[in-house]
Amino acid sequence: MPDDILAPFLDGSARRARFSVRPRPVAALAPVEGLLAGAAEVDITPPPGLPKAGYSANAHDGIGFRTRLRARVLHLRTTDASLALVACDLLGGSAVVQHLVARAVATDTDVPLAGLMIGATHTHAGPGQFLGTDFYNRFASNRSGFDPAWTAFLVERIAGAVRSAVAQRAPARLAVGTADVWGLTRNRSIEPHVRNPEVADRRTDPHRRYANVNPQMHVVRVDRGAGGAPDPLAALVVFSVHGTGIPQHAPEYNADLWAYLVGEASDRIAAATGTRPVVGAVEGTHADVAPALRPGQAGHVEARRVGRDLGAAAADLHASLAGALSPDTRLGAALRELDLDRDRTVEDVTLPDRPAVGASLVAGAFENTTPVIWRIPPFRAGTPKRWGAEGPQGTKWVLGSRWLQPAVIPKRSFPRVLPVQVLRLGDTALVGLPFEVTVASGRHIAAAVAPEVAALGVDRVVVSSVANEYSGYVASPQEYELQHYEGGHTLYGPATLAALAGASRRLAADLARAAAGDGPAVVADVVPERRFSLRVHRYLPAPSPAGAPAVDRGFVGGPAFTDTTATSDACWELRWVDVAPGDLPWHESLVRVEATDDTGPDPRWRPAVGPGDRPVDDTGWDVAVHHLGPDPDGPGHRYAARWYLPDLRAGRRHRLVLTPVAGRPEVASAPFD
Repeated sequence: MPDDILAPFLDGSARRARFSVRPRPVAALAPVEGLLAGAAEVDITPPPGLPKAGYSANAHDGIGFRTRLRARVLHLRTTDASLALVACDLLGGSAVVQHLVARAVATDTDVPLAGLMIGATHTHAGPGQFLGTDFYNRFASNRSGFDPAWTAFLVERIAGAVRSAVAQRAPARLAVGTADVWGLTRNRSIEPHVRNPEVADRRTDPHRRYANVNPQMHVVRVDRGAGGAPDPLAALVVFSVHGTGIPQHAPEYNADLWAYLVGEASDRIAAATGTRPVVGAVEGTHADVAPALRPGQAGHVEARRVGRDLGAAAADLHASLAGALSPDTRLGAALRELDLDRDRTVEDVTLPDRPAVGASLVAGAFENTTPVIWRIPPFRAGTPKRWGAEGPQGTKWVLGSRWLQPAVIPKRSFPRVLPVQVLRLGDTALVGLPFEVTVASGRHIAAAVAPEVAALGVDRVVVSSVANEYSGYVASPQEYELQHYEGGHTLYGPATLAALAGASRRLAADLARAAAGDGPAVVADVVPERRFSLRVHRYLPAPSPAGAPAVDRGFVGGPAFTDTTATSDACWELRWVDVAPGDLPWHESLVRVEATDDTGPDPRWRPAVGPGDRPVDDTGWDVAVHHLGPDPDGPGHRYAARWYLPDLRAGRRHRLVLTPVAGRPEVASAPFD
């Protein structure tokens, strides 16, 4: 563990985790020549048993994984600034994680808090319980509470990746590009979206009538060396689409369509260049954008189709940037924490004293609605208040009424510190915000920032949602007025967008002034001491106590084959007995598939390889692992490995191998074909 801040709460016995973090002052940077860069990737898949975040009460505890969860770090350093862009397969960033990672790496790296961005893919199938507010630790998942042990694991893994990326940094070149990607996303909340004035004006143009998504894909490409042949080190993809290709009833952890996007981009870049870079991805302005799934076919088949097509587009954009790579890249970092308990007026916009949950939030978003409730006013989307809408929450029906809701949900449990971040990457400004930002809201924020950074030669503004914390939604005033899910989830009312655009504009202007000075291009206007008080519930399984009965590792029964359906892939399933989930390192590879064409009694086995020379094991998208519960016949637990899209060539035999982890022996199954 990086420090002792969370140590007193790890066993889950405390009712609340009360702790504080003092951000360290920004240190002066030693001059360097050109751009230095490093990258790292770590697995953050936890054991089964954690509540999944994104579908709230409609979600389930994770029983294992289908595609793993990862954190990928791109580190950039010039004389101007030192940055670490972290892309996590999680619902969002977390102020707790951001502050504790910054604290953990402060003594052995030069990455300041202002330069550390915890971005996310916003998958709805990763665990919650690591956020910086009671409200979202309670309501984003199917169960409530802040899990200090799970959070400590995240901090340790991410901090280690940042250190690794910094330690191996070397001369590099960078380019950023943008391309439009159409046909793979749709606006899930069309009626509010078309109320925006700029959309209404565009509707008179028949060629742009249905352009109601943010089609822009942005790729940051970083190659090793100051010149010469392509040598990809890392890439960061920013795109706007909800991580909801997998339905809410799926029981396993997964990175949703983002696993396939990143995997396809990585495979194609490796095939084209001979080098596999670290590829990460974060959200753009996605709040009202969903994947364009075929009706009734949500699941991995559709998530893979959409994700791989997006990954192919990312690889094409990456390839197009080869000639634009340059070592002469200017960097900058700015972070401001808006403390609403200290001042609710943000750039002449005063936000409500108390945030409020709208009734339409309970009905769920369009493609994942709550049964029955979604049809009943005032929960039903599009049933705003017709009277009494003059208050700070406007047309929102406050869930439970404005008198009862405060009694159930204290104001202190809501997000009260809102981080706003602007990072400069050469000709690009990356704006990180803790909200899910709608397409129209994102355009408004980007337009506010652009003039402030134009003097720096920045001509591209990219807005990224759910960065550094999760604080709900930002709908435009016109969208808010109609009170669909996005408006009901805009906690701070219809003025939220104006406040956030103003805060982003001012921070960008401050960064531009810092960049024009003699010192580092870093702005850090943060709360002097971040205090957290979070209701505790430990879900991360603990290791078995000393003296627990020994468990023999081995397979039970034979293989079972399930054929393809419209929403699921064909698979072989094999089951085995092992120790309890808390005794296995789920962030390490647990199983692999081996193959042979030999027909003799002593065949020579080799690791199975799939399309694109991808190893067939549980580190990709081929093999899932589920926990089935305690073994009814002994002291151990039962598990299932499912090999999806298996190799069915005649004459080829396969076997499943349990890898030797945590002192457990390697065990191979009987051959099957």
